[in-house]
Amino acid sequence: MQTTEINTNSKLQEFFIEQLQDIYWAEQKLVKTLPKMEEAAHSSELKQAFNGHLQETKNHVSRLEKVFDMMNVPAEAKKCHAIAGIVDEGEEIIDETEENTAQRDVGLIFAGQKAEHYEIATYGGLVQLARTLGYVDAAELLGVTLAEEKKADVLLTRIAESGINVQAKEEVSED
Repeated sequence: MQTTEINTNSKLQEFFIEQLQDIYWAEQKLVKTLPKMEEAAHSSELKQAFNGHLQETKNHVSRLEKVFDMMNVPAEAKKCHAIAGIVDEGEEIIDETEENTAQRDVGLIFAGQKAEHYEIATYGGLVQLARTLGYVDAAELLGVTLAEEKKADVLLTRIAESGINVQAKEEVSED
């Protein structure tokens, strides 16, 4: 289990908990958002990627709840303004692009990768703070999620590079 003495009153631990609450809110928001992205996507490969990541994101929420439990802290969400903004931007992309186009898929990939990059940065920091605070088991769980977020980012890049970007380049604006 835990290998170091844990100071439960430290400012660093307070910050760690706040960041857990932030990413907990973000993951819950993404559970609601990913089905909308899947529905808006044109490419079956992109639809499948969003659906697969939805299942992973539900697991991320569960893992975060385990981390809160390990720390004897209630699992509470604190609004993540970064993800809220990224989600709003994704909704704008859907509203402002034509249905069934590669252009919309390019925009959805951008929005998805912005979310992934935020999550990668957050989970990377959380893993390090968990280790510093002596939460070895929590660091391990958070590290599993970090690896999944990195994998999702790579998948979105591969989908973009495998043809969607080129297809979008060929589409003609109907303005």
